[in-house]
Amino acid sequence: MKSQFLIAAPTSGSGKTTLARGLMALLTNKGYRVQPFKCGPDYIDTKFHEAVCGRPSINLDTFMTTPEHVRELFAQYGADADICIVEGMMGLFDGYDRDRGSSAEIARLLDIPVVLVVDARSSGYSMAALLSGFIRFREDVRFAGVIFNKVGSEKHIQMLRQVCEDLNLTCLGCLPRDSHIEQGTRYLGLDFSEATDCTTLTQMIEKHIAWKSLLTR
Repeated sequence: MKSQFLIAAPTSGSGKTTLARGLMALLTNKGYRVQPFKCGPDYIDTKFHEAVCGRPSINLDTFMTTPEHVRELFAQYGADADICIVEGMMGLFDGYDRDRGSSAEIARLLDIPVVLVVDARSSGYSMAALLSGFIRFREDVRFAGVIFNKVGSEKHIQMLRQVCEDLNLTCLGCLPRDSHIEQGTRYLGLDFSEATDCTTLTQMIEKHIAWKSLLTR
């Protein structure tokens, strides 16, 4: 069975592009055929995807195209892939009209689960309230689990894992704070020279993220 999921976040700047690019690079390096997609009419992140996957990244956008066309694109470009990874945009439910056109709408439309990437800096058990709201807001959005980004210590990790246990939510891992792996905004993303070498990022993802469990999604 083909693995397919959407990487989203509560807000922009949470690390979803970093995680998406790293996972795509890691899985491609391991010999999987990874087909990348991007929610919305974004032309920058798609270039990062293509650089690590060796395949064109396809935009999925329900503002300028129909739901039927989005499904057709997903099926066509993912037909010969082992894994389809969709990177979301903005916050999970942020659309042009409430959640219309949002990453959540794309996930519902394609019937694929969401991997939620959360910036966990300076947050402890209050994370339970945030996650509870996201996973219960729409019953028609499925969650594969959560990845905590910018985690500070082992004690911090234990607190965050306790949150997931209490919410019956799968914790897919905790990525430590590291300025070397953060995706910059230099030249509005038009300079790709700093994004071609993902070695450090893929090593950290392989060590800290339960990426193998995503192969069954």
